[in-house]
Amino acid sequence: MTNALVPLFEGFEEIEAITIIDVLRRAGVEVTTASLTTQTVIGGHAIAIIADTLLDQVDASQFDAIVLAGGAGTFRMKEDPRIAKMLIAHDSANKLVAAICAAPTVLSAAGLLKDKRATSYPSVKDEMQVAEYLTIPVVVDGNVVTSRGAGTAMAFALKLVEILKGEAIANKLAVDMIV
Repeated sequence: MTNALVPLFEGFEEIEAITIIDVLRRAGVEVTTASLTTQTVIGGHAIAIIADTLLDQVDASQFDAIVLAGGAGTFRMKEDPRIAKMLIAHDSANKLVAAICAAPTVLSAAGLLKDKRATSYPSVKDEMQVAEYLTIPVVVDGNVVTSRGAGTAMAFALKLVEILKGEAIANKLAVDMIV
């Protein structure tokens, strides 16, 4: 079965995280949410989410994809050496690495975007070290997918479904959800 890891942190963007989790699960992707610290995680707009597990309890190498939501607390992922280690290993294995909003800065800090085209939330553009910065909703460059923000979360999640499960499943899901 196809699976994905979605790390959660205090101050995550709820629309992004929930859209990613929900759309991937609708497509039959087994999604595991893992908190950096405590089982209950408070998003940037005071919405509490109960993570499936803690980050220390997962073996990231067992996942087909690591997907990062953004939000005001994104710096917590950037400062967490466990996240960088997972991302670098995943990228080295040519597995899917994806990030939306401010989270592409986490990929950049880990050195994963130096030779890639990517996008992010506009206010963090200057923190990005990329081969080419684009302003389109979703950018795919090899095994790396980036997106702009809460308003592009659905397009981002559907692109992940397309990559992980195929275009037919992504298209059917988009029709079923009236996207």
